[in-house]
Amino acid sequence: MSTPRLVQRYKDEVVGALGREFGYTSPMATPRLTKIVINMGVGDATSDAKLLDQAVEELGAIAGQRPALTRARKSISNFKLRAGVAIGCRVTLRGSRMWEFLDRLTSLALPRVRDFRGVSAKGFDGRGNYTLGLRDQLVFPEINYNKVQKTKGMNVCFVTTARTDAEAKALLRGLGMPFSR
Repeated sequence: MSTPRLVQRYKDEVVGALGREFGYTSPMATPRLTKIVINMGVGDATSDAKLLDQAVEELGAIAGQRPALTRARKSISNFKLRAGVAIGCRVTLRGSRMWEFLDRLTSLALPRVRDFRGVSAKGFDGRGNYTLGLRDQLVFPEINYNKVQKTKGMNVCFVTTARTDAEAKALLRGLGMPFSR
């Protein structure tokens, strides 16, 4: 099996650039991407269970693996929500699936977002992880537009081994993440 394109780019270009910028003496000290977590919350799943089934199918097509259901932790009467009811789905990507998803996200999906000027640099958590929110799932080419009943947003969280936000931003920018200026 061939290595993903971004893995080769990381080894050839990004490791050296980060080493020069932040003064790493060893390539093993260079920050790397460990996993990508995609979360899709379906708030209307309490009234219509078919929406959750459709969300699981769409997220599975986007990620390339079967999503796990997320369940409500607490009962909230104002939202007609009971503890233990399935209200969303999530996928954790590692290895080659993670690299392939990042490649598709940066080269295919994000340029299809309407009025796209780059992703916000405010999504860092202070520990080197980055979270990106997408308003609808139709930006991915795997989704058939005619089968979608309702657009659903998703959160994409990039977990890195970087210690600071500046290191993580340099890593993601080197991997092709289009941050806004």
